[in-house]
Amino acid sequence: MQTILGAGGIIANELAKELHKNYTKDIRLVGRNPKKVNETDELFKADLLNAQQTADAVKGSEIVYLTAGLPYNSKIWHEQWPILMQNVIDACKLHQAKLVFFDNVYMYGQVLGTMTEETPFKAVSIKGKVRGKIAQMLLNEINNKQLTAMICRAPEFYGPRNTLSGTNATIFDNIKKGKKLQVLVKDSTLRTIIFTPDAGRATALLGNTPDAYNQTWHLPCDTNRLTTKEFISLCSEVKGEELKYTVMKPWLIKIVGLFVPYIQEVVELIYQWEQDYVFECSKFNKRFTEFKTTSLKDGITEILSEK
Repeated sequence: MQTILGAGGIIANELAKELHKNYTKDIRLVGRNPKKVNETDELFKADLLNAQQTADAVKGSEIVYLTAGLPYNSKIWHEQWPILMQNVIDACKLHQAKLVFFDNVYMYGQVLGTMTEETPFKAVSIKGKVRGKIAQMLLNEINNKQLTAMICRAPEFYGPRNTLSGTNATIFDNIKKGKKLQVLVKDSTLRTIIFTPDAGRATALLGNTPDAYNQTWHLPCDTNRLTTKEFISLCSEVKGEELKYTVMKPWLIKIVGLFVPYIQEVVELIYQWEQDYVFECSKFNKRFTEFKTTSLKDGITEILSEK
């Protein structure tokens, strides 16, 4: 049994499809209101903030994937993420299940240069400090040989099938609506983004590779990194028309954040757009040479061809 905690999100859905296609038909989807991705999926309702429900959800699992998300709110993250992570760790230890944690890069903070698996945690935001805390909780279990686990880390998402991300919201959603695109802070900094189907495929591959455990892995992205201006130019090429955009300066983002709760939560992470955002994935690429990462052009084409 391979179990996905946090069913319903884009990564959970892509992961479930990949596991079913290439690894196992014995998949359990866990969430408050889980829905089948594959016909053979087992559905299990549970609140991961409840220790007993989490333990019951994990029981009988060989591999557990933690892809859960919480509302995008610093206060909620601070209060709930450590509880959720401890419940999952305890459940996996109790039932002797391997744990694969799908993580982000917030704990690195403002990195001058390239982000690698060895980049130290120097969070400058509340969300980053929370992510650093829960990642360290898991690393402590690994280092103390109490749990077989791994961290799969991903940068900003972009992708098809209702992917929720900053890139989708400011660029692709506006393209589909025929609206002017939006760029946060600058259009001249390099960006690394990951195609959500690739993130799901790579996480499934890592979870089913025994010698990949007890490590951190940066998931694979197209290493042809572009500035946002260049990325929009590529979108224009694929779309067959010149796409116009506006750049939202930090002062404007802060003002909008006074009225839009989601934007208010993004303000503390503005640094991610103020400088180059270079996420290194060579460790994965060297280990899994046959894995084909989707190019930015092919990813854009798939998104814009959706009905």
